[in-house]
Amino acid sequence: MSTQAEKAEAFRALHHASHPLILPNAWDVPSARVFEDAGFSAVATSSAGLMVSRGYPDGEEMPRRELVATIGRIAGTLRIPLSADVVAGYGHGVAATTSTVRMVLSAGAVGINLEDKAPSGEKLVSRALQVRKIQAIRKLGESMGVPLVINGRTDALRVPAGSDEERLREAIRRAVAYRDAGADCVYPMGLTEAEPIAKFVGELQCPVNVMVRKGLPPVAELERLGVKRVSFGPSASYATMGLLKRASQEILAQGTYATLLDGAISFDELNRLAGPRPASPEPTPGAGAPG
Repeated sequence: MSTQAEKAEAFRALHHASHPLILPNAWDVPSARVFEDAGFSAVATSSAGLMVSRGYPDGEEMPRRELVATIGRIAGTLRIPLSADVVAGYGHGVAATTSTVRMVLSAGAVGINLEDKAPSGEKLVSRALQVRKIQAIRKLGESMGVPLVINGRTDALRVPAGSDEERLREAIRRAVAYRDAGADCVYPMGLTEAEPIAKFVGELQCPVNVMVRKGLPPVAELERLGVKRVSFGPSASYATMGLLKRASQEILAQGTYATLLDGAISFDELNRLAGPRPASPEPTPGAGAPG
């Protein structure tokens, strides 16, 4: 996967494999490298994890240029595909969102996550506007020669409006519209229970993303339900901050260091996460797949 287009094609193919794509969400270069070294096939950014790590709340308060620079830094260190969370696109209109995605693709990402929650967090953008955004992004990728993977997120399940069943129906209506506009995968934020997941997947008939959170069935059950993509979201950031909190409490209360030291990586390992990649070994002449 030496070119951006090749990474994009590989990333798209992962959404149609026999097993779900497990997609960890990183917030900086070291976390992304840890995931790559662990053996994941692709990495995404977490808007909450990335923005909070740089001193901004999740949303669009972080300057766009800083977001793009961070995404570029991460993309430049990975051999595997990187998908970038661009929240609502950094602007209310199609032109602003397209400009953001152009910058993110130029920085090296091959996929984007675009949500339909307004930056204020109080309501959803109109379905028609979100459709136009996705259509424009699809055309942009084609014009740039990058077959980017669009993950169309809907927050219809989380915005108070009617009963649980009514919110699920609205999430399905929006996801169908986003799929038909050109989204490769749809993401109903907040869907965790087996029965509504099965209903959602059955209605969409396209790759569906769910996020790791309490109550989500194990991967084997999600595969049975037809889910094609399972993302970490900010859960890795939560876990990391939770570990630091527990380590701090242990040292202050007990004067011991087990939480801080057990399972930790070494200084050399940490330093390597920021350094250049070693050159890939040249293939042995005549070597190939075993017969």
